Amino acid sequence: MFDLITGAINQGPGGAGFTAAILGMVIGIFLLVFLPLYIYSAVTLMIIAKRTKTDDAWMAWIPFLNIYLMAKVGRVPLWSLALFALMFLPVVGSLAISGMMVWYWWMIAERMNRPGWWGVLMLVPVLNLVLMGILAWGDMPKAANVSKASKSKKKSKK
Repeated sequence: MFDLITGAINQGPGGAGFTAAILGMVIGIFLLVFLPLYIYSAVTLMIIAKRTKTDDAWMAWIPFLNIYLMAKVGRVPLWSLALFALMFLPVVGSLAISGMMVWYWWMIAERMNRPGWWGVLMLVPVLNLVLMGILAWGDMPKAANVSKASKSKKKSKK
């Protein structure tokens, strides 16, 4: 409780224990939720980088370098990384980051011969984890961009 005369916060006899309990819960939530999600996303991004033969797959484990790795995997222009400076602007920043992530994942999905619109689905919680797993461990379909000219050459050889 706040003391109006002294301006101090009187926590009472159990105040320090309450603060420790809250801190313990925050650390527990981090260890049980956020750390496994970070490990999962790092593993999947590293595997995606290896499957696309992108150098420096280890960057998936380091914050901010993992975004650089996503740009390399998706063959997105590296100048786009400068747009991440917008993250410090309220509202505009979160929209810019969301748009950048959609663009990066769109390009990564297309590079792995998957539909680009999967990048939009990366904004959906839980579904994004499933799609990352499919990109990392799923079968990589053959390129659908086989030209008709190459098909006709194969037929003419027979």
